[in-house]
Amino acid sequence: MNFEENIKKNNIKLPNAADPVGSYVATKIIGKLLYISGQISIDSDGKLIKGKVGKDLNVDEGYQAAIRCALSIVAQSKKATNGDLSKIKTCIKLTGFVNSTDSFTDQPKVINGASDTISKIFGDAGIHARAAVSVNSLPLGVAVEVDAIFELN
Repeated sequence: MNFEENIKKNNIKLPNAADPVGSYVATKIIGKLLYISGQISIDSDGKLIKGKVGKDLNVDEGYQAAIRCALSIVAQSKKATNGDLSKIKTCIKLTGFVNSTDSFTDQPKVINGASDTISKIFGDAGIHARAAVSVNSLPLGVAVEVDAIFELN
């Protein structure tokens, strides 16, 4: 399956792979594993998608924020593979963090935005294990953060 064709077919525009703003690297390859640091929710205009899901954002808005995280994950993956997504064999795991209220319980529905996007781009190779976790806050007040692990060919 050609991942680039899936991106074009679904009219997906990947954001630029952002450089880290702290004491870490955006990606790290160990053997055949590609680790992607947490990607925060940033809209297509480069603005942070901020707020608490369950208070400031509803489930669908959180889902859309998680999509944006997944697109950043793909952009980081592409950068780490020198522009060649065919070097990716499979997505192993996503971990999604949702900045949500104490009573909010639909974290999995929010992180489905990231999972659905990874599957849309990578097809069967995008099927992954996952965690969807509620947190009290996230960096810069963003709504969602997602990290990833891929296996390389």
